[in-house]
Amino acid sequence: MTAAPDVPWAIELSGFVKRYATSWLGRGRVAVHPLSLRLAPGQVLGLLGPNGSGKSTTLKALAGLLAPTAGACRIFGHLAGSNAARALVGYLPESPQFPAYLSGRELLHYCAGLSSLHPATAGPRIAEVLAWTGLGAAADQRLGTYSKGMLQRIGLAQAVVHDPPLVLLDEPAGGLDPAGRLALHRLIRDLAARGKTVVFSSHLLPQAEAVCDRIAILGRGRLLSEGTPAELLGVEPVTLPQPCRLEKLYLEKVDAHD
Repeated sequence: MTAAPDVPWAIELSGFVKRYATSWLGRGRVAVHPLSLRLAPGQVLGLLGPNGSGKSTTLKALAGLLAPTAGACRIFGHLAGSNAARALVGYLPESPQFPAYLSGRELLHYCAGLSSLHPATAGPRIAEVLAWTGLGAAADQRLGTYSKGMLQRIGLAQAVVHDPPLVLLDEPAGGLDPAGRLALHRLIRDLAARGKTVVFSSHLLPQAEAVCDRIAILGRGRLLSEGTPAELLGVEPVTLPQPCRLEKLYLEKVDAHD
């Protein structure tokens, strides 16, 4: 894992610790123990682990939504949470709540404004992102009519509408059916092919080998293992996620009745 000599790491966690206070006496719960990780630009990192392992806390710290108790989080050399770092990040939380009365296009216009996207470029960029996520035909439907998979895709669209170099996705495949998971994984790989850095969390292990350039396994707030799939598993991953035999049968049957 190397970065070019003059290019900073896309993400760099240096002894990152997060402790949550649980009483006025000062006692607290350590959500993340000293964690050090680095990721080169253009790579995909999967944060894997069970619920409560520190995945979401780490992503929120990288997004600048919470401050480290100790250590530091940097985004392309900038301290996470700074204005310079925030401009470089797109973020999809685990359970996003979008106004049901807005259409997909209206939501993206709102998010583009929050990201200071120039009005002259917002319209074409929104149309591009809608087409990329496969939501072009549903762009003017109300979000309240969207399926779970469509809501995840509009969530991904709002995270990338301002074309950030780093995209953070918290449990993006949660609740998706096999077709939705495959579509999401291919969008993640397409982001990497476009030179974006992606960090996503999951407790679902299938297909992570094919999607990730690097994997970090967390447990109870500690880093248990980290490396490329080949380093961790001793085999080279496939280039694109492929459905298993049962998923293939499922998709064939569903597609036949669409």
